[in-house]
Amino acid sequence: MIRKSIAIDMDNVIADIESQAISWYYEKYGVLVKKEGLHGKPEGEGFPEKERVRQFLYTPGFFRHTPVMEGAQEAVEKLSGDFDVFIVSAAMEFPQSLPEKYEWLNEHFPFISWRNIIFCGDKSVVDTDFMIDDHLKNLNYCKGRGILYTACHNVTLDYEVRVNDWEQALKYLYNNQS
Repeated sequence: MIRKSIAIDMDNVIADIESQAISWYYEKYGVLVKKEGLHGKPEGEGFPEKERVRQFLYTPGFFRHTPVMEGAQEAVEKLSGDFDVFIVSAAMEFPQSLPEKYEWLNEHFPFISWRNIIFCGDKSVVDTDFMIDDHLKNLNYCKGRGILYTACHNVTLDYEVRVNDWEQALKYLYNNQS
């Protein structure tokens, strides 16, 4: 059987950017924003001052110390045994994130080869059988089957294939492998 390929986004798919933003906002401004308060709002909109949150994306250390999404490490390692797995991040908008994301991947996903890491500006160039992402703008140009990974900013959006966690992602991918 020919191995299928999967492109997996980083932010809000394997890296918990939402929790990182909440934590940093609290540490820097003393305001605790609850995750539920972010549901259905565009990224940053659930914070009292969204520009402050956007500034985090340009701040050294933000991406490097982001928590791993629950179940992501085990799921991606399992998938890499049966699929050609590529980690894909449209990281070019935040150039300082490149070394941080690379170091983060080496620490948390050491089984992913540097050959399977793609930092780009536009994910429409990615040609895999599956793409797991939290943004429709990336899935709309997916050449294979797009899978919307639930994040606060996309909970109200409709998409044909949605997964809420890595357990559901594994189930979907293995049921649609052939």
